[in-house]
Amino acid sequence: MKQENEKTRYSDAELQEFKGLILEKLRIAKEELNALASSLSSPNANGTDDTAGTYKTLEDGSATLEKESINQLAARQKKFIEQLEAALMRIENKTYGVCRETGKLIQKERLRAVPHTTLSMEAKLKQY
Repeated sequence: MKQENEKTRYSDAELQEFKGLILEKLRIAKEELNALASSLSSPNANGTDDTAGTYKTLEDGSATLEKESINQLAARQKKFIEQLEAALMRIENKTYGVCRETGKLIQKERLRAVPHTTLSMEAKLKQY
């Protein structure tokens, strides 16, 4: 049962505050993704072309492992960007900050820490 003074959504001013936070995180995330992409496209950034052939096999294995690691980081970064963009859409349709499980407002502190979340702490803890 809802109390009379219990808010069902954040105000437009509060949504704008969260939008600014999300846009900044989005800008940083895209910069990081671009850096990862450029490190993947620049082969042999360490300049080890002239080292002895005995180390070549080790270097090849290391380079492959590093490339896989960078690909995983890039995939995670893309997913994070998609989640931030989805949060912006929720701001536009004024559903941002509403828990998809409980229908209650997600605490501001949680949204500031994890601005793309769709679950309140109450709902998140029930998942475990």
